[in-house]
Amino acid sequence: MDCCNRRCGLIAGAVFGALVAILGGALIPIGNSIIQGTVEEEAVIEPGTTAHDNWVAAGAEVYRQFWFFDVKNPIEVVEHGATPVVMEKGPYTYRTRYLARSDIVFNPNMTASFELPSGAIFEPSMSVGPEEDRVTALNLAVAGAYSMVGPAFHFALEIMMKRSKSSLFQRRTVKEMLWGYLDPMLNGTVGLFPNYNSTPDGPYNVYTGKDDISKVGIIDNWRGESKLSFWNDTYCDMLNGTDASFFPPFLDKSKPLYFFSSDICRSVSASYDFSYDLKGIEVYRYGLLPSTMASPVDNPDNHCFCRDPVTTKNCTLAGVLDLTACQDGKTIYISLPHFLHGSQSLRDAVLGLNPIQEHHDTYMDVEPNTGFTLRFAKRIQVNMMYGPSAIVTALKKVKDYTIFPIVWMNETATLDDQTANIIKEELVSRIHMLELAQQVLMGVGAAIFVLCLISYCVVRRGGAEQQQTKFA
Repeated sequence: MDCCNRRCGLIAGAVFGALVAILGGALIPIGNSIIQGTVEEEAVIEPGTTAHDNWVAAGAEVYRQFWFFDVKNPIEVVEHGATPVVMEKGPYTYRTRYLARSDIVFNPNMTASFELPSGAIFEPSMSVGPEEDRVTALNLAVAGAYSMVGPAFHFALEIMMKRSKSSLFQRRTVKEMLWGYLDPMLNGTVGLFPNYNSTPDGPYNVYTGKDDISKVGIIDNWRGESKLSFWNDTYCDMLNGTDASFFPPFLDKSKPLYFFSSDICRSVSASYDFSYDLKGIEVYRYGLLPSTMASPVDNPDNHCFCRDPVTTKNCTLAGVLDLTACQDGKTIYISLPHFLHGSQSLRDAVLGLNPIQEHHDTYMDVEPNTGFTLRFAKRIQVNMMYGPSAIVTALKKVKDYTIFPIVWMNETATLDDQTANIIKEELVSRIHMLELAQQVLMGVGAAIFVLCLISYCVVRRGGAEQQQTKFA
């Protein structure tokens, strides 16, 4: 009778252990459902949610760092046709995006419209020198005028250059080059970003995700239009994805992320590279594919981005994007810094360039459950073009069309410790607790089950041996 009780107890223990293990396994879908429900609730853009609070506020500090390409042999280039030699000078750092989104309006169709105010505050402690530092760079007015007029008007350009004593290169302060100066040839303000502090980006209209969380943050229209009008092509004029500040939650590594950048006037995609720990939070690193800036020969999807067959060598040139159509007629070419992923001919035309993937590529680090971008580095190089002329004195020695680098920019931000702690407390710690509970229950249950099962077998064998001895 005692042996029977022990067997029954062990069987009951094994059943209990199995039930505990099953409970631990059952917590996996239940826990995932709880996490998914919480994230979806907090990821909607509406007052009172985590997504809304982060979306409205200026958030993490965003910096724009500028490195200029200082020309070391301007006289030799103009007088003897020498290959330009440049040396990188920087960074000159500005704090930007410190102003919260403005003119926010929630619309009946589950969208929200807003403006992104722009501003720049110089940060001396993060710069190699003051804004008054001078650089020798391509003359923006001369290069711009050359790109806009044909050879038939080169005589007028020559007259204007002589009257204003302008040449192919000029020496200007960092502040003048970035934010503008009065140019003697055009008698107007010229600069790389002359209207940056007074012109907001937008308006944007994005989905709030209230009716469909998979659409949260996705751009419905920009400046009142649901598609772009720069490229005269259905594919290239598509407005895809978000503004890259965040994405719909629950990322799938196998699928790219799409976002629109007004800086380059187009939508692009980024693919998953790897995962790593950022201040105790697992993030997915997404980067641009080399095919993003490939020539149409290698990536036919880019055919509509090829605007000028002369400067792009019949659309075989990789690594540059002609933004003339979206820059009010100014001929600006955008590339990755140092022509990363660009044709070798771009680097051969200007000496001193050294593209390095780690330093010059664009990336985003995204928390996979919420879709929040916690760290990013957007790296863009601004270039202009000049070429030969039989009339313009400063261009008579030039042998071929040259896409010339002026400055490259690194716009970057990372989450601060306070925000990291909030994310860890509100999300990461809960996920870890659920995972721990699942593992403990499954482990303890399995251990009880196995131990009771082994003990049952031992007891049963012992009982059998006693019976054999009794009847021997």
